[in-house]
Amino acid sequence: MPIPTWTVGGVPVHLIDEVNLPPETGPWLLPDATPEVVTAQDWLHPHFAGQDGILHLDSHSFAFVVNGLRVLVDTGIGNGKERANPAWHNLRTDFLERLTAAGFPPDSVDLVILTHLHADHVGWNTQQVNGEWVPTFPNARYLTSRAEREFWATYDMEEAREQMFRDSVIPVEQAGLLSTVDVPLKGAEIAPGLRLIPTPGHTPGHVAVELTSQGETALISGDCVHHPVQLAHPAIGACVDIDPRQSEATRRKLLGSLAGTDTLLLGTHFAPPTAGRVAAHGDAYRLKPVPAS
Repeated sequence: MPIPTWTVGGVPVHLIDEVNLPPETGPWLLPDATPEVVTAQDWLHPHFAGQDGILHLDSHSFAFVVNGLRVLVDTGIGNGKERANPAWHNLRTDFLERLTAAGFPPDSVDLVILTHLHADHVGWNTQQVNGEWVPTFPNARYLTSRAEREFWATYDMEEAREQMFRDSVIPVEQAGLLSTVDVPLKGAEIAPGLRLIPTPGHTPGHVAVELTSQGETALISGDCVHHPVQLAHPAIGACVDIDPRQSEATRRKLLGSLAGTDTLLLGTHFAPPTAGRVAAHGDAYRLKPVPAS
């Protein structure tokens, strides 16, 4: 299958598809995005929702090379992971083959950016070898915000989350590959043309990823925006937001800053065409899709 790609200045950004999420994901994840709310936004059909108001959602990652640095943003759900969510449990996908086909075999990746530490964003951090979970990207630095890692270090986790940390986070730490960085309000430059933008609320240390090249900019959302319906209704939050009020405030601020600009918004869970530009519409927003090449 062709690898969907957008070019930001001189940087091709590749979408590495993992899996389409099942129809029941939308009502669970965004319970206020009822069929009535969704069908009232006719621009969401056919790409982002069905005529029945059921949301379309995906799990995927983004890979690109910026100033010689080979970067992967988020690592999806992963294969063979024991998960409480049936849609994520014990997957068998060709994610690594797709990543390699895009020109990023696992041992070539220099930097893995984790927007936050949820199960569907860290799964391919590791793979099982001889019964042990080992880093999938052995030559990479795995990076997340310091606030994110410190929050979960003191959080009273349920067993399912502890399992996720045991198989997808702790092995990377034990291998000495996980780094954390302070992300101030103005953002943190990781490399020339690559910045982490603080977008807290979904989790306390959640970040979006900003890529700039030759005067063009793209922003990878992570989970501060799960679905384009949230552009029309920024108050719609996810059932798993740690701080729903802060999540909404972050979303409104971010969308306001993107509206009317040429910045390409790449949604980490947006179904194809996945990317677009934010346009003001009344007192909210719409996404103008930009299909991949």
